[in-house]
Amino acid sequence: MAEVLELTSEWDKVFPKSEKVNHRKVTFHNRYGITLAADLYEPKDAAEKLPALAVSGPFGAVKEQSSGLYAQTMAERGYLTIAFDPSFTGESGGTPRYMASPDINTEDFQAAVDFLSVQDNVDPERIGIIGICGWGGMALNTAAIDTRIKATVAATMYDMSRVNAKGYFDSEDSEEARYQKRAAMNAQRTADYRSGSYQHAGGVVDPLPEDAPFFVKDYYDYYKTKRGYHKRSLNSNEGWNTIGCMSFLNHPILQYSDEIRSAVLLIHGDKAHSCYFSKDAFQKLKGDNKELMLIPGAVHTDLYDRMDVIPFDKIDAFFQKYLK
Repeated sequence: MAEVLELTSEWDKVFPKSEKVNHRKVTFHNRYGITLAADLYEPKDAAEKLPALAVSGPFGAVKEQSSGLYAQTMAERGYLTIAFDPSFTGESGGTPRYMASPDINTEDFQAAVDFLSVQDNVDPERIGIIGICGWGGMALNTAAIDTRIKATVAATMYDMSRVNAKGYFDSEDSEEARYQKRAAMNAQRTADYRSGSYQHAGGVVDPLPEDAPFFVKDYYDYYKTKRGYHKRSLNSNEGWNTIGCMSFLNHPILQYSDEIRSAVLLIHGDKAHSCYFSKDAFQKLKGDNKELMLIPGAVHTDLYDRMDVIPFDKIDAFFQKYLK
């Protein structure tokens, strides 16, 4: 039996509504029976079958934030798009809440492709995906398994397996460090089961310490201010469950990225703390249909919402080339 979701009818995005596109809420289900909520954007007065894009991310964000901005902007350029909330987050279904899974979250992207593939006004041979931040890595994993996807864009990408297993900048890359993480998380599992509820890890730190690293300040500037705050966003509020990302420790999501035959465009700011994820991921990709675009001077969250930084002309040209 499908979950019944409570979807808001108000425009509650962190970006202004475009008058160039039609917008409506839709739902679809993944193969685990979880019902996902999405915003669908389509060009007004479109008379023919359209290329389509599924968009998600950043990791711990909701569709009312960056993914919705990307989806709406690409709809203005002639694509039918959906920005969806991953399982267990936002307006999507799934319990317990605030869990992440390399398997289920990859499946979420595939379920979005399922949905797009059967729409009457979509050309199923012209479907692409856009993943932002941690969902950039998930997008690559999806492209490696889903042959229906003709082109993938990963913007300001995180490899969530790598950062969980090895720490930021691989500073915790040892068997002992991973053992200690596993021990702490398993102790938390016992505590959670005993209490009957899941401890939250906390979202972006607030108040912001004066000595916080720049990338933490960068996140704060987006998630905790009027610029990007949203009441359903994990990062803006109490965050994932403490054990929510545990399985990433043992599941390298980019294991088969070298087998992606379809087109891939990685986009990253060259001043972003996370830039090494895209640079290293690009080295593993094969084929002349793979590109890495570095944005001079841009930091991680610039590619969340800075319309003067996000290279939408390049993204559009990339999809026009490969969704044909």
